Amino acid sequence: MQELEQQQVTKWEGYGNWRNKEAVRGCHGGMLAASFVLVVEILENLAFLANASNLVLYLKHHMHLSPSKSAINVTNFMGSAFLLALLGGFLCDAFFTTYHIFLISALIEFLGLIVLTVQARVPSLKPPKCDDPGTQCEEVIGGNAIMLFGGLYLVALGVGGIKGSLPAHGAEQLDETTTSGRKQRSTFFNYFVFCLSCGALIAVTFVVWVEDNKGWEWGFAISTISIFLSFIVFLAGSTTYRNKIPSGSPLTTIFKVLVAASLVTCIYRNSSSSAVVNLTSSPSNPHSCSKKRKDEIAKADKETEAPTSTLKFLNSAVENKPIYSFMKCTVQQVEDVKIVLKLLPIFACTIVLNCCLAQLSTFSVEQAATMNTMLGSLKVPPASLPIFPVMFIMTLAPIYDHIIIPFARKVTKTEMGITHLQRIGIGLVLSIIAMAIAALVEVKRKTVAIHSGLQNDETKPLPITFFWIAFQYLFLGSADLFTMAGLMEFFFTEAPISMRSWATSLSWVSLGLGYYLSSVIVSIVNSITGSSSHKPWLSGANLNYYHLERFYWLMCVLSGLNFLHYLFWAIRYKYRGTGTTTTQ
Repeated sequence: MQELEQQQVTKWEGYGNWRNKEAVRGCHGGMLAASFVLVVEILENLAFLANASNLVLYLKHHMHLSPSKSAINVTNFMGSAFLLALLGGFLCDAFFTTYHIFLISALIEFLGLIVLTVQARVPSLKPPKCDDPGTQCEEVIGGNAIMLFGGLYLVALGVGGIKGSLPAHGAEQLDETTTSGRKQRSTFFNYFVFCLSCGALIAVTFVVWVEDNKGWEWGFAISTISIFLSFIVFLAGSTTYRNKIPSGSPLTTIFKVLVAASLVTCIYRNSSSSAVVNLTSSPSNPHSCSKKRKDEIAKADKETEAPTSTLKFLNSAVENKPIYSFMKCTVQQVEDVKIVLKLLPIFACTIVLNCCLAQLSTFSVEQAATMNTMLGSLKVPPASLPIFPVMFIMTLAPIYDHIIIPFARKVTKTEMGITHLQRIGIGLVLSIIAMAIAALVEVKRKTVAIHSGLQNDETKPLPITFFWIAFQYLFLGSADLFTMAGLMEFFFTEAPISMRSWATSLSWVSLGLGYYLSSVIVSIVNSITGSSSHKPWLSGANLNYYHLERFYWLMCVLSGLNFLHYLFWAIRYKYRGTGTTTTQ
């Protein structure tokens, strides 16, 4: 009997190993298993950002799209990749494990990168070269365009699956039932962003230099090799992983609770309760039930005694008899849906921040391309500018985890030290500052272009160093560090266990919607500002005639309003987890 009890203690309830057998404590999970995920993130993000950070110039110079079209296509690509993380997270919770979704997604991204490598290698698969600045270049069309966007969106689909599964897979390895396990989980998310930055550092330096100096086919090839290596490293950790067993579709639960609550509320308003027919089968005589059935009824009765008072309109899904048996909801299901609904306003408030971050991959790169990018005798590729926020993140992340957080825990007497929502709020403030700086820098850049007489000639670099652009990169990179790690841990910690992969993927979805919002805002701005007598702010082939500084001021104002909106929800939010408990 004691041996049986000991075996039950050592098992991870609700988790299995890679062979779909029960996971065992001491053999599966822990920091060793999470460490494989961190290494994989370096390789995966290298493969993704090596192309994404420089893609706007590839579309402009090799596929001959205009600056605004290039920017919109990049934001659409990036937005799709991050938005598809929601699909990856959904599949992890509903049908597959995070383990299997990563492997499938990595294979899809691998195939997409092969398509892009082949196209970059073969001249006939690209539009004709166009070196004369006075000539209207032919954009990529027909089958070549299909191949380009087919490859890009295969990559986007693979990236989405990876982003939706990998962070949750790593966090699942750590035991949340102990204080040390929860602290390890916080460390994991901090170092996840650190490793994400490590991959980005290699991508925006070495790989971008290869793309600009040796050819894009070599850049795509490096990304292809990197994602293949991530596949191998992930498989190498298979015997150490514990995988959460899928518990059904989280979206089905959400839909069922919302519909049940709406139907019951509507019907009970318009008819007496006696008119409602209960189609569920429950025996009138409890003594006729088996002992097992009695226990189930007693457990259900106990559960229904404690619905929370928040979002009371959902309580009708359990407080009244269901109209149809399949609409029957438990208190746990209703409470899970309440948790998700309370997360959504926080999620929505981060979209504008990510819209600002989208500028790092589009207009900021194009700005730098017009400036002097010489560093001594070394010519720095414009797409390597993200090295500034990346190096800052890599420096700050360990300091934050090992110095700032322990100090904050001592001061506040809580496990978190600095709460998730406080971290997110700091990121939102930094994004406001970044957009104001970006507007001022663009004013200076255009002034130099006018005074130097190079406003009409984009082939010659302006006599102003690209280091001016680094300031907006630095503040936006800092905002990304505070917000991304805080948001992922916030969603994973606060979400119901059955919805964690899906909820964590909301961090990436926010980023994706930010890229889409950037495209929408650019289109709206051009539509409103364009007329028969005035060119739109953000159109044409010459960036020096854009009113980019006005666009940045607009983003600054929107970010300020968004921060006020965030404060409204953050102040009212009550944590459900143990993160705010007092330490002993």
